[in-house]
Amino acid sequence: MLPRGAKVLWVSSAGGHLSELLRIDGTVQSSEDSLWVTFETQQTVSMLSARRSQFVDYVAPRDAPATLRAARRILSILHRESFDACISTGAAVAVSGLPLAALFGIPTYYVESLARVSAPSFTGRILERAPRVRTYAQYEGWSRRWPYAGTIWDSFSCSSGTETARVRKILVTLGTIRPYSFDRAVDAVLSILQPGDELTWQLGSTRRSGLPGTVRQEMGFGDLGRCAAAADVVITHAGVGTILQLMSLGKMPVLAVRDPAHREHVDGHQNEIASAAVARGVVRVLDLARPDRSVLEAAASRRILST
Repeated sequence: MLPRGAKVLWVSSAGGHLSELLRIDGTVQSSEDSLWVTFETQQTVSMLSARRSQFVDYVAPRDAPATLRAARRILSILHRESFDACISTGAAVAVSGLPLAALFGIPTYYVESLARVSAPSFTGRILERAPRVRTYAQYEGWSRRWPYAGTIWDSFSCSSGTETARVRKILVTLGTIRPYSFDRAVDAVLSILQPGDELTWQLGSTRRSGLPGTVRQEMGFGDLGRCAAAADVVITHAGVGTILQLMSLGKMPVLAVRDPAHREHVDGHQNEIASAAVARGVVRVLDLARPDRSVLEAAASRRILST
């Protein structure tokens, strides 16, 4: 797509969208003077500590006023400096930046997120109609507007392992997308605990008290990685960013999938990402209606290989 060393304006939301961009940058190998535009969180600050970054105010899904505010910030960047390309994986903040970059004559690319398995997101549907914004899919067979660009899934595989593994140290990370709580996941985990289990929780946007173990509302990228590496198993919401981070550490994630019917997310894309990951054999899923501890033991016995 681009020559190595290109100066790229990287634009994305925090979390999975940013994690995907970082993996794409591993292939592109953009220049040190590239600029990353995203939201300021503990995780983004630590993930981008060695890169140039510009933080914009949080843009919630389908938040038109915040989208316009972010557009003004990105417009000021485009007036100050030039770029060889602009690349995004979403979400709403991509609508702020990519059409502007294209208007400035910058080659502009939107790579739809891994979380969108069968069709583009709301952001994607907007950008496929934006002049001079090139759109790509990570799954085959969508349409001519969405040529297949390869997929980040191809950089992971699962090793064989023993049938069961001892599980004592458990990390639970529930995601920070506001304002969606995820109490069903907390209740499911509590129902399968055994005496002697050591719990660490990153609750994110979920508010609970009286939980066993160590409870953090939010962790930085590095802290979460260290906790994950020390854990026997990690239970996570089906957010792309955390899934990619865990698999990069060699961990097979156990997914607790958010369901919009329970007001846990804006739509059902976490079901799609979970299905795609299960089909590739790189995750297990915790049934929140009938949680089973054996799922944790099966995941703990496997190792994910990353290329």
